[in-house]
Amino acid sequence: MRMTSEQKIVAIGAASGVALMVAAVWLLTMMLPNPGIGEDVGARLAYALRANVFSLIPFFIMLMTVGNERFLSDAIDPTRHAEGRVMEINGRVADNTLQQNFVFAVATLALSTIASSQYLQVVWACVIWFVVARFAFWTGYRIDPLYRAPGMAGTAYMNLGIILYVLYSLIRHL
Repeated sequence: MRMTSEQKIVAIGAASGVALMVAAVWLLTMMLPNPGIGEDVGARLAYALRANVFSLIPFFIMLMTVGNERFLSDAIDPTRHAEGRVMEINGRVADNTLQQNFVFAVATLALSTIASSQYLQVVWACVIWFVVARFAFWTGYRIDPLYRAPGMAGTAYMNLGIILYVLYSLIRHL
């Protein structure tokens, strides 16, 4: 099966998003200071929860953007279905970001309980990348919906990687 030109654009974008994610999370983990928390699960969860507040910034900005767009247009009444293309894109980006945020929060909370204490800063590394990738997703989507792939893959596959690592760790310790 031959890929269409659109499929090639998305595949290249997704692959670049995953490659950038792996490099960024690794580099950030090496650069960020270790929190020095040790093995206290409560302190680890608190560390992850505080970090996850930062991951909400893109979602909050997206909600404010959609709300302001509605206030300043005929779409102030959502039942009119007066949303333009930009508002539709912003709404879709906000919806997807909420979905990704949910998975990310649960996954990083679990990760914080099992990560090696010498690499616990990986939680913040993932949070920083999450924020960057969500803005890349939004920017790419606004340029052309096909260009959302790097940001989408950069968050979705990071979430998958965290989930698989947590599951692997759980199974290994059965």
